[in-house]
Amino acid sequence: MPSAIEMMDELAIAAAEAAVDCHYPDGAGAVLIVEIDGPRVDVEAGIAAVERCCTLAGALELRHARDDAERALLWKGRKSAFAAVGRISPDYIVQDGVVPRTALPEVLRAIGRLSAAAGIRVANVFHAGDGNLHPLVLFDARVDGQLAGAEELSHAILELCLEHGGSITGEHGVGLDKRAAMAAMFTPDDLDTMQMLRCAFDPQGICNPGKVFPTPRLCGEQPGRRSAPHPLVSAGLADLY
Repeated sequence: MPSAIEMMDELAIAAAEAAVDCHYPDGAGAVLIVEIDGPRVDVEAGIAAVERCCTLAGALELRHARDDAERALLWKGRKSAFAAVGRISPDYIVQDGVVPRTALPEVLRAIGRLSAAAGIRVANVFHAGDGNLHPLVLFDARVDGQLAGAEELSHAILELCLEHGGSITGEHGVGLDKRAAMAAMFTPDDLDTMQMLRCAFDPQGICNPGKVFPTPRLCGEQPGRRSAPHPLVSAGLADLY
């Protein structure tokens, strides 16, 4: 079985080529990198299976790493992708969402439609093996309105992930940027329950204050505090504070 399945779209490929000259196929709309490890017989069977799938899907070219040097070259573009995007855009937002793997084709098409409608480019780099998307939303903060437009598109992509049965985070968690999206994924009762648990362990709100939860909510969340007891407190749960 593959130990890693990564994909980059055409815009991400262009950035990587400009940065590290990784020699991916000319004119490719996307590059799929599949790594297989294990006993030789399993690896050979896995390679054959991957080749069949790629051929049936219309792959333009198949390449095999014959040694560690070729393997490193195939990975070079993917590993440089995030930094490389800086060559084609002065600013960008790295997003992190996840969808079921079966939804990847439709979600990528939908991201393309959102990108075209907003007039903002999106370079897609993602862990295809587990449906974890890293859309890079490209903008120029020196141009009025571009930052706001990029942020709006970035959050629209997260909502798209939810619409297809996914999550607003695949691996990097929720901090400041994505806390506003928590309400799209969880009900008010869900958020209250999670926040009360947080308050039980951190009543003074000193651990990552203002992050994760939409604000203001319960104890310690900035900005501001409730001016009256939370209804769950009056229901007999005040001992959690």
